[in-house]
Amino acid sequence: MKRIALLSDTHGFIDQTIVKYLQDADEIWHAGDFGTLAVSDFLASLKPLKGVYGNVDGQDVRKVHPAHQKFQLEGIKVWMTHIGGYPGNYSPDIKKTIYTEKPMLFICGHSHILKVMPDPKIPGMLHINPGAAGVHGFHHIRTMVKFIIDKTKISELDVIELGQRASIENKNILP
Repeated sequence: MKRIALLSDTHGFIDQTIVKYLQDADEIWHAGDFGTLAVSDFLASLKPLKGVYGNVDGQDVRKVHPAHQKFQLEGIKVWMTHIGGYPGNYSPDIKKTIYTEKPMLFICGHSHILKVMPDPKIPGMLHINPGAAGVHGFHHIRTMVKFIIDKTKISELDVIELGQRASIENKNILP
């Protein structure tokens, strides 16, 4: 059994609210747009980190994280990328591959729009976009997702609201 904390689109921002929700995770997954290598390094100092780079990430982040992470955990076939789209509207560069590889869990970020939904064309596949945990972008509420993977099952999926994007109380703990 693994407890996963999933976030995306931090854009260089980590605060104590995010850290609080990472404490009981076994692994942290980041679906791109770390914003700075300092975010990646900080998250990796807390828990094992799996991540992909996003469109705003520089070469320093791209040297550490690939464009795609494909792996298995507890029997769940996972594909994580930054720009992936969602069921019925996948990005053209992954559309064909997703239907041939048929992951059980497809994770992406980029849109800053929280989505958790099955793909009716791939039985048993769940799509998750955790929204944006950072303070840059058009989203109003900062979000992340937590869940458990245990013996080929995804359970206890929780959407975490981290607060208003534009809140004056949002204090970045990273330099």
